[in-house]
Amino acid sequence: MKFGPIPVSRASGTILAHSVKVGDRKLRKGVRLTPEHIAQMDRAGLTNVTVARMEPGDCHEDEAARTLATALAPDPSLANLRLTEAFTGRVNLVAESPGVAVLSTDALHRFNQVNAMITVATVPQYQQMNAGGMVATIKIISYAVPKADVIYAANLAHGAIRVAKPVLHTAGLVVTDIPGGPPNEKGIAAIRGRVEELGMELSDVRIVPHQTQAISNAILDTHGDVVMILTASATSDENDVAPEAVRAAGGTVDRFGMPVDPGNLLFLGSLHGRAVIGLPGCARSPALNGADWVLSRVACGIETTGNDIAAMGVGGLLKEIPTRPQPRAAKSK
Repeated sequence: MKFGPIPVSRASGTILAHSVKVGDRKLRKGVRLTPEHIAQMDRAGLTNVTVARMEPGDCHEDEAARTLATALAPDPSLANLRLTEAFTGRVNLVAESPGVAVLSTDALHRFNQVNAMITVATVPQYQQMNAGGMVATIKIISYAVPKADVIYAANLAHGAIRVAKPVLHTAGLVVTDIPGGPPNEKGIAAIRGRVEELGMELSDVRIVPHQTQAISNAILDTHGDVVMILTASATSDENDVAPEAVRAAGGTVDRFGMPVDPGNLLFLGSLHGRAVIGLPGCARSPALNGADWVLSRVACGIETTGNDIAAMGVGGLLKEIPTRPQPRAAKSK
């Protein structure tokens, strides 16, 4: 592609690089100039105009964006994505339903190294998406790029973006109660909202005393594809009441504690093939916390181990929840 000023008389068929005013109207940048446009510029007294001129082997920005978007999500319905129409060298990939973004990050890094004019920007790996949320945007920065680069980038990142749908449909919740403890209604409502955002149903809620055996019995009796535990008193150790209850029921605890704040006091275990998530106290707030990251991955069938949780620390410093009993920083007087 050639770029620069040329006489208006030679500009027919080129792409206008900068908007220009002709009489009482404006010719917007990106328009392919026609003889009529040339006549309008002549009447406006313009002698030179800055344009982009495609050369043999070039691919127009819209065609390039469309080609690359199709390569990144070759079967949009299978990837749970919708591709927007190409416009000014841009195509967006939008989630069709709730889920978690799954990205082939190495392939996308290679994609962005092919040509600085060929770009894709995405949400972070495993970010929870709602229907209509933008997962990625492909943008061709210049008005045209070499078609060979488009084909090369497309091959490097074929099928690199998708949204994993929830494979679990129901969730059970065990809530513990102590005299003078926090009210349960708001916490249950916040967790119900999280579950429903994933297109799931909070099908079973049980409120029991804050005791190991009571929690253990409730876990065994609770229905749901995943079981969550919200304790009235924060879990402070891997041998505290709630993790011990999981073990007493015959389950295992894979990880206690996560490097995500808010959300440090989460634990993850399993019982008879079902994931068991011990929720941190901040899950009583609808604000984003570490529990959202774990619940969304588990719900979408993405393997989540103790090592996966350990890797969440980079980027794991989330916005403070103002209602937390022990905020990160003391309030100034």
